[in-house]
Amino acid sequence: MIAIYPGSFDPITLGHLDIIERGVLLFEKVIVTVMYNPSKKPLFPVEKRVEQIKECTQHLSKVEVDSYTGLTVDYAKLHNAQVLLRGLRVLSDFEKELQMAHTNKTLAKEVQTVFLATSKEYSFLSSSTVKEIARFGGSISHLVPENVAQDLRDHHSRNMTKVIHSS
Repeated sequence: MIAIYPGSFDPITLGHLDIIERGVLLFEKVIVTVMYNPSKKPLFPVEKRVEQIKECTQHLSKVEVDSYTGLTVDYAKLHNAQVLLRGLRVLSDFEKELQMAHTNKTLAKEVQTVFLATSKEYSFLSSSTVKEIARFGGSISHLVPENVAQDLRDHHSRNMTKVIHSS
């Protein structure tokens, strides 16, 4: 069985990586797909997010990384995937994800949604939280893979340099 793990992954966190690593134990292949979300303003371009995910999942032979603009169920059909893999942290995630699972079912009856509860050490973690901590120079090395932590430090030091030079 092939699973699609869709998300914006801006940036990928250790919580996302936990879901991916557990997903490969359940499925013959997990395709991590960076999806375009028009309601979000990403920090990193899609190509950079794909590169980040590839680097931190290179130890997982059953993982592919891709990107897509469109409906997730259409992407699943294109790749003969039977499952959409989703992580759940808190109750509000469940409500939103259950609604999306039901919507996806109306669009593609053959595609199932499987929820994995996030490991408790990552239950508080979100990409938004990571970006805010990084923006203010806080330590994020325990929240994201090292390659992503470095990209965030680089991004914020470039932006800080721009602010200093424009003053």
